[in-house]
Amino acid sequence: MVDPTFIDATDDHISYTFGEKHPIARVMPGEVVRLRTRDCFGGEVTSVHDRPSEVCQFPFLNPVTGPLYVLGARPGTTLAVHLVDLTPAGEVGYSSTFPHFGALTGTAATAMLHPPLEERVWEYLIDHERQTVRYTARRSPFTADLPLQPMLGTIGVAPAHGEVRASIVPGVHGGNLDLPLLTAGATLYLPVGVDGALLAVGDGHARQGDGELCGVAVEVPMDVTLVVDVTSEPGPSTPQLETDASLMSIGVARPLEDTYRAAHHDLVHHVSALAGLDLLDAYQLVSQAGRAHVGNVVDADYTIAAAIDKHLLKAAAPYSGTHERLRQIGRARS
Repeated sequence: MVDPTFIDATDDHISYTFGEKHPIARVMPGEVVRLRTRDCFGGEVTSVHDRPSEVCQFPFLNPVTGPLYVLGARPGTTLAVHLVDLTPAGEVGYSSTFPHFGALTGTAATAMLHPPLEERVWEYLIDHERQTVRYTARRSPFTADLPLQPMLGTIGVAPAHGEVRASIVPGVHGGNLDLPLLTAGATLYLPVGVDGALLAVGDGHARQGDGELCGVAVEVPMDVTLVVDVTSEPGPSTPQLETDASLMSIGVARPLEDTYRAAHHDLVHHVSALAGLDLLDAYQLVSQAGRAHVGNVVDADYTIAAAIDKHLLKAAAPYSGTHERLRQIGRARS
């Protein structure tokens, strides 16, 4: 076991699945952990001249650091993962198009007769001082400075019943959720499927648009500070997310309308339980006050976060105030 106070993204500390791999460290609830992740290319793309299809080998994409064994986590409980800080580990990020991947091209699940997209790589310069990410067109002198908005594309635990899932897909266990809301200050709640939960994280993005349209964000290695907790409340039926202002349920499904339904189905039930509302009263409240954030529409399953402002729930604290407690721990110890 390694020291959980800092875990580097060495070969023996990364994985490409959730489930199957033995834990690399043991973590106590309330313990602050610092770790590094590799980018989704595993560090193999180092210039605009590197084609991911040539320098990367499938399925060795989207590496995650871990897994971490969380003491006290057992099936039927809920793991809370609070992101304290996310900092890109470098001054450059890369994005790309792939011939058969993305929302606007033919894929294995969406058969098209038109030719596949050209594989092309873009380099983004990261200015940590100005907190910007510079987009540079490949075939013109056009540039644009975008806000630096670090996030983790992938956070998950081992699925239940011995199932093993590739790190590149999302599910009830979390995984490749690709939600720009997974940024510093957010707390993700996941159902624990196996003893210790076996948490792993990766797929750092310097920023990403809603939907991850081309299938690839501004991919970067990331320095991550997080703190975990285990609650005795039953695990959610789908991943849930909390920020200082909002409560969210993350739907994972296909097609997109079923993803929307899954997210809102869980949120309506959650609001009903928290606020003591009749189910249809909760349905009406979410119908008029809810918001929907698209995570990605490119993976095997899509993701949408259905959100509602917490102040509307009149001080009802999800998971007995776990988010606020972890937030205070992160501030004190980071």
